[in-house]
Amino acid sequence: MNPTLIDTRHGTDNQYSFSNGNCLPYTGVPFGMNYFAPQTNGENGSWWFNPRDQIFQGFRLTHQPSPWMGDFSHFVLLPFNGQLKEKSVFYAQSSYRPDESAFNPNYLKITAQRYQLTTCLIPSMYGGVLTTHYTQPDAGLLLSLPGKYQVTIEDPHTVSGSIINYAGCEDSQFSFYFAMHFQEPIIVETPWEQTGENDCLSFSFGNSKEQTIQFGTSFISLDQAKLNLSREAHWQPEDYLVKSEEQWNNYLNKIDIQDKNQARRSTFYHNLYRAFLFPQTFYEKDSDGQIIHYDTLAKEIKPGFLYTNNGFWDTYKTVYPLYSLIAQEKYAEMLEGFLNSYRESGYLPKWLSPDERGLMPGTLIDAVIADAATKNIRPDLMPELLEAMTKGATVQSENPNYGRQGTNDYLTYGYVPANYHESVNHTLDYCYSDFCISQVANVLNKTESAEQYRKQAKNYLSIFDSSTGFMRAKGTDGKFKEPFNSHRWGGDYAEGSAWQSSFAVYHDFKGLIAAFGGADYFQEKLIDLCNQPPSFNVEGYGFEIHEMSEMAATEFGQLAISNQPSFHLPYLFSYLGKPEFAQPLLKQLMIQEFNDGPTGFPGDEDNGSMASWYIFSSLGFYPVCPGSGEYMIGMPLFDKAVIHLSNGETLTISSSPNQEQQQFVDHIRYNDSLYERLVFKHDELMTGGTIDFTLGTVPRPRRYTEEQLPFSI
Repeated sequence: MNPTLIDTRHGTDNQYSFSNGNCLPYTGVPFGMNYFAPQTNGENGSWWFNPRDQIFQGFRLTHQPSPWMGDFSHFVLLPFNGQLKEKSVFYAQSSYRPDESAFNPNYLKITAQRYQLTTCLIPSMYGGVLTTHYTQPDAGLLLSLPGKYQVTIEDPHTVSGSIINYAGCEDSQFSFYFAMHFQEPIIVETPWEQTGENDCLSFSFGNSKEQTIQFGTSFISLDQAKLNLSREAHWQPEDYLVKSEEQWNNYLNKIDIQDKNQARRSTFYHNLYRAFLFPQTFYEKDSDGQIIHYDTLAKEIKPGFLYTNNGFWDTYKTVYPLYSLIAQEKYAEMLEGFLNSYRESGYLPKWLSPDERGLMPGTLIDAVIADAATKNIRPDLMPELLEAMTKGATVQSENPNYGRQGTNDYLTYGYVPANYHESVNHTLDYCYSDFCISQVANVLNKTESAEQYRKQAKNYLSIFDSSTGFMRAKGTDGKFKEPFNSHRWGGDYAEGSAWQSSFAVYHDFKGLIAAFGGADYFQEKLIDLCNQPPSFNVEGYGFEIHEMSEMAATEFGQLAISNQPSFHLPYLFSYLGKPEFAQPLLKQLMIQEFNDGPTGFPGDEDNGSMASWYIFSSLGFYPVCPGSGEYMIGMPLFDKAVIHLSNGETLTISSSPNQEQQQFVDHIRYNDSLYERLVFKHDELMTGGTIDFTLGTVPRPRRYTEEQLPFSI
């Protein structure tokens, strides 16, 4: 798959009140330390790019993982000609033609109509190159520096500096360093140094027709930024392009999709690109080639890997299970980085940007660890990771950003009481994390600990109300909170209502079905979930949040595929032995809710999580319960998919006949043998082979044995 066939504007047509992905058009290398994107409206806060804008304000070096998190360590580079009335982005900005611009993963190319100049930016892991072709006199570059800065012109070819700006950080002086080498000299009488805040600086190149600027960056020091630049000093722009394209090809070619519908094939690869952006690299290599990073808590340089810009509440569901199949080496490295976060802060990370932001319920990195443990990824790290998981489950931090909320109360009551915000989600997430701890303990032969947390993982039953069939908030007196409205969003629930939040029992749906009173009752509840209007009550928030609007925009009942809590809901029919209920639902969700354009997602994409949902679902299987080693069989979308697994094996999935009217799986053959289970095991997938789905126009219901049903504790 050629990366130039991917348009990075996928999912970027957004505003505060409605999300089509809330993505940015990132150009960089996979898991890059920096990304680059055109800024079209810097006055619009976190929504500083929109594909419908016609104004170009420069190339923004950015580290924004989500508009809800904000940016950090960012600045803007804007080539221009002539004299500016005022040194500001507003006075220097230019119109541009979006349809004539290149928005690719491995390079950006834009012509500023005002100046009739064309600029190409090609990234590397720690820097990049900016080449501008000028057609008018008085060539220049405007450097926009929001925040506190220091800039030095060291000589006519060299500019260095630092900037401090962030949405949140433990270090009030957290700095980003940069060094630039200009091929054509800057017109300057004498070297100078300038400090300030929220300024724009301009550099003049006289009547130069072409300027090439190589730059290196660092979170560690100015010397490190210069070192990162020096390692690329002999590169030509063509070298940057070849190397960035090679890195993207390494990941994009992990899965080969063949299908008669080219738009859907394109949608798949646009999602695959999104799956390899986050988390971002937050480590560098010193002069001896040793891996180092900046610890924002200790304010010191430390050895080892580190990653940032990741919210585990979103990504544990899909992103890391995808890596476990096709990017195990990177997954292994990330685990080491997350362990370093624990060593430095005392708790495993929840939402890093650049350090712990403490957002969203639960400590769901536990699932990332458990999934790795059950798949034999980094077994050498598991003893210390289990120690870290256990600490998070038993020791309440004085800083609410770290660890579990209401730890002591959860251990006392078996649930998080209603006086905690989003208490239902906290309770359910802790139960699932307890299961994850038990899985890691089991891998390490810690039998007693495994049994303790396996038992604790059943705590979800303490907040299940059998009379309504919902998970409900409870007070410390053991009574359910009243009055209850199943459509009321917020308050006791995170970004949803009881409908979206009551089925987060990934590890024990057999137990939940029993609590409902049996399969018939559970089936009726799932049907009710899907076959009702997408209505909602705003009392918990007091206003309509964008997730409500996105659910209401489609006609899938309360199945809000626009947000992560609903990702697994279509697959729950398989726990009843009725996958035929899910298959047409999954096909319609993929066809109607996803595309390869600026409106490509039904809601926030969130660090690769929604993109990876589409990848898994379109391949025909999905990890409902990370940590179990299983993938639920769903409904494949493509004629053929060839997956190049991390161990060198190849897994080929085919679907036939595959037309719009084929909405059911009639039967499956795995390596030419009839396959009758409702799940694939990770270990069997990693051996490679062939999976052949025969599809049909009507369902073929059948009975399944206990051994053929999905995992439950």
